[in-house]
Amino acid sequence: MILSTKGRYGLKAVFELSLNYGLGPVSLKKISEKYEISENYLEQLFAKLRKAGYIETIRGSQGGYMLAKEPKDLTVGMILRTLEGEMTTSECVNKEVCSRESVCATRSIFEKIEKSITDVIDKITLADMYEEHKEILLEANKQNE
Repeated sequence: MILSTKGRYGLKAVFELSLNYGLGPVSLKKISEKYEISENYLEQLFAKLRKAGYIETIRGSQGGYMLAKEPKDLTVGMILRTLEGEMTTSECVNKEVCSRESVCATRSIFEKIEKSITDVIDKITLADMYEEHKEILLEANKQNE
């Protein structure tokens, strides 16, 4: 399973909002420049995330985007599913697509992989990502000293 740019870029952009949580709105231009993502593409991604209630728009010259919920209340899975749709390792896991489960040697493996992925993305919040990011930066600073 490979995430499309929707999931990868959208998660980066929402993570940027979490880095600025409580500090006011973040402009699309800032996110676009930092991550080298087109503003038009970000607008499309943010429209889906806004509709899902995860981000909000602030209009005006000092406007931009903000998280609509606290980072601890938003999981990676929530963001990815909003942008990518339901995530699966194989179409054969869907009983409506494949009815050969009683004789399929690989289906249970695909189900286990899918469950593992789901468990991870539904457990990790934006707050967790922030904490991990801080640790990475601290480690990088130690190595540069």
